[in-house]
Amino acid sequence: MASGPGRREPMALIYKILSRCEWEAALAAGRFEGSSVDRADGFIHFSTADQAPETARRHFAGAEDLMVLAVRADTLGGALKWEPARDGALFPHLYGALDCAKVVRAWPARGRADGALDLGDLTQ
Repeated sequence: MASGPGRREPMALIYKILSRCEWEAALAAGRFEGSSVDRADGFIHFSTADQAPETARRHFAGAEDLMVLAVRADTLGGALKWEPARDGALFPHLYGALDCAKVVRAWPARGRADGALDLGDLTQ
């Protein structure tokens, strides 16, 4: 794969933080159509391992009963776009539904005493 703006390592994992209820509904349907914010923006927001902690801090602090999904970026095809967002960093955005079969791992995020989220090991 060529390198350059908007290109990432093909085997890289990307992450989605969402409520347990959203994940359970997606499993029942076989696909995740996105949270209300995703649908309003027209794409499903993902983060890299480096970006996920700040995403959790900014958008999910104090939230309970959250899940973290890991997806191999290379399985999403052309529907995945790397676009500038926070501070100009490139974030993975999925234009379309996420097939639940493409989720390689899902686990609960744990709240910490300071209100932050422990997302667990984002390297597996």
